[in-house]
Amino acid sequence: MSSPPGSTPLTLAAAEHGSGRPVVILHGLFGSARNWASIAKRLAATHHVYALDLRNHGASPWAETMRYSEMAEDVRAFLRDRGLDGTATLLGHSLGGKVAMVTALRHPDDVARLVVVDVAPVAYPMTLLPYVRAMRTVDLDAMTRRSEVEAALSKAVPDPAVRLFLLQNLVVEDGRLKWRLNLPVIEREMPELSGFPEFPAGTVYTGPTLFVAGERSDYIRPEHRVAIERLFPNAGLATVPDAGHWVHAERPEAFLETLRPFLTGDGEPKA
Repeated sequence: MSSPPGSTPLTLAAAEHGSGRPVVILHGLFGSARNWASIAKRLAATHHVYALDLRNHGASPWAETMRYSEMAEDVRAFLRDRGLDGTATLLGHSLGGKVAMVTALRHPDDVARLVVVDVAPVAYPMTLLPYVRAMRTVDLDAMTRRSEVEAALSKAVPDPAVRLFLLQNLVVEDGRLKWRLNLPVIEREMPELSGFPEFPAGTVYTGPTLFVAGERSDYIRPEHRVAIERLFPNAGLATVPDAGHWVHAERPEAFLETLRPFLTGDGEPKA
């Protein structure tokens, strides 16, 4: 498929580790390459790992739109710029999993293998929208300490673990606190980000594909298997015990044990 009309792919920031078969990691909403540093370094013993920052996240450029087609073209441009097209495993979590799926469906020859972590090719409720709005309402100009921002978020984001995750996007520039997220655009594009694009009938990615679910998460449900099998006929599903949505962070050892055989080709997916 061609690039969306009028769009120019962005040059994404990347953290690079190790050598060997290439693996490209795409983080979830509010995340960045930093969130995957531990996993990336572990995989770097046997693989050349690139952890990317998606547009409007981390150190990557900001843009006024975040359509999945655009984000997929950003990733494809990265693969081609680095000479990875057709050889790399694309691994994405949550939002990054959707971007990875769209990239594989739009450009199947550019993706050697696909790993989708705790998300399905379906639309979800906009449950994360309140987090965006809460972050936008914090008056960073009136604050100098991280603890003040955390306190300001505590009512809208009562879970301390989620608050700490969001606060990873808080940085100091020129002596002032700021978010490394393009929050106005993320808020405006939340209907797009919560959904999943429609593809023409017959569109498939037939490469080896592994969906990894957290046992305690409901992001991949039995009723999603129809959509998964329609678009990814060679997909298998593995469940990581006692893991929630952030599978890689909550159960890193079990996650890696699930992942490694698939990355090497020793453990092909089974439906």
